[in-house]
Amino acid sequence: MADIGYDKPLYILPFDHRASFEKGLFGFIAPLSPEQTATVAASKEVVYDGLKLALTKGVPREAAGILVDEQFGAAILRDARGQGLITCCPAEKSGQDEFDFEYGAQYREHIAEFKPTFIKALVRYNPEGDEAMNRRQAARLKDLGDYAHKNGHYFMFELLVPMTPDQHDRLEGDQHLYDLHLRPSLMIAAIKELQAAGVEPDVWKIEGLDRREDAAAVAAAARHDGRGKVGCILLGRGSNEAGIIAWLKAAAPLPAYIGFAVGRTSFWNPLVALRDKKSTRDAAVAEIADNYLKWVRTFEAARKG
Repeated sequence: MADIGYDKPLYILPFDHRASFEKGLFGFIAPLSPEQTATVAASKEVVYDGLKLALTKGVPREAAGILVDEQFGAAILRDARGQGLITCCPAEKSGQDEFDFEYGAQYREHIAEFKPTFIKALVRYNPEGDEAMNRRQAARLKDLGDYAHKNGHYFMFELLVPMTPDQHDRLEGDQHLYDLHLRPSLMIAAIKELQAAGVEPDVWKIEGLDRREDAAAVAAAARHDGRGKVGCILLGRGSNEAGIIAWLKAAAPLPAYIGFAVGRTSFWNPLVALRDKKSTRDAAVAEIADNYLKWVRTFEAARKG
């Protein structure tokens, strides 16, 4: 395990969302026309410009990273790599309950073209869920992680643990109760099951946890048994600003937590205002930069204590 892990600061601005941009932001239905594709790609350039502006305002360049998809962000990935920024590419097909590769068996060729720092997989994995599906997912994810490590990439694993129907019934669909009392232990069980199946992420991208002891227990699972360099970053899950700040403050003092990946809370409102012509492009870029900078400053201040 000595060669697994990434433990330097990592402040990711993720905008690899596909359905959220196509349908949620613009109301487009796939397959998109060339004009619609260009519209989505242009909106992602706004987010990227927000990150670049934040670099001039004090975000440490060596920790700043983008997570964007090839479909709408190929030019961004090339530019960011050329500028020496951390780049992350998603490997998963968007919006699927079961992890599968966006480009099927050709996924390796697509990764090789962009040479990202990190290959990211978003996975819905509940250890009390469908066992056969979990096994299928784990096998694909082991292949992906092995490919990443053999070819000089880091492997980032975005773990979502959605309620099973049975858990939903037990908790009468109460998401807050689930997040507080059930999800932390399920996350730990999921991490250990995946590790046992040979899935070895360098960074776990995990949903925020309200209690510091839960954040610490999840980090301990990620780092157990010789995985002392494995990092954890918090994802935003579309939460409000107060929720993001609370999660960052809970996790930042714990050594395993090296940063965050907060997307929609950073860019959604500015892009909606721009779409509706209630804002200018420059104003949207500035607002995205300020939001991203806020997460960086919150995390760094909490880290210092």
